[in-house]
Amino acid sequence: MATKVFDSPAAAVADIPSGALLAVGGFGLCGIPDDLIAAIVAGDATDFEVFSNNCGVDGHGLGILLGEKRIRRVTASYVGENKEFARQYLAGELEVELTPQGTLAEKLRAGGAGIPAFFTPAGVGTPISEGGLPWRYAADGSVAVASPPKEVREFRGKRYVLEESIGADYSLVHALMGDTEGNLVFDKAAMNFNPLAAMAGRVCIAQVEKLVEPGEIDPADVHLPGIFVDRIVHTGVQNKQIEKLTVSESKEA
Repeated sequence: MATKVFDSPAAAVADIPSGALLAVGGFGLCGIPDDLIAAIVAGDATDFEVFSNNCGVDGHGLGILLGEKRIRRVTASYVGENKEFARQYLAGELEVELTPQGTLAEKLRAGGAGIPAFFTPAGVGTPISEGGLPWRYAADGSVAVASPPKEVREFRGKRYVLEESIGADYSLVHALMGDTEGNLVFDKAAMNFNPLAAMAGRVCIAQVEKLVEPGEIDPADVHLPGIFVDRIVHTGVQNKQIEKLTVSESKEA
């Protein structure tokens, strides 16, 4: 049987083509697959559609791809600390679908579980369900593309909006530990969107800080089973960045 282990991030992402749909794990700069993103940046592929909680920050994570204008569309929960993300969106250079965070998480999970759509109360009575949310602006600031209205139904006296699940061509995730069969363990808050993004991709590529042999991870400790993971790269300890540093003055005189 062919091994899932790749020698380098570059080798693991080498076949990702221009125009690919990418589900990317992480939250802010926590648990982002930075080495895999850097490997894509080093290549020539472009025109990506990205599904991720946010789009990194200026100069880090997905923000690097964004800064090179190699992302055409983003489905995310918030703009975050990324000024270039906001600039491209407002200038009409980038299409953005803003989605409630819990809805985005469930859209990814449902996609991986083979569920085409689901009903949720989040967004009922807002532009999320009624339509008109700006997806792309024109150069003059007018709305060039707006979101369409979605189906709303009532269940047991409460209204719910229909949301379609997400299916991506590739998913990129970061894990604390993985074995050569693809079973993954995530560290604390890095478990955020990583398992969900992994499930949503047709081909899942995982970078791991520690790579071990099968059986070295207690089955009870596995957060994501290897059935969802197709490629693994041992990248070592992540060079963790701080998205927003807040300091206070010392109380000492």
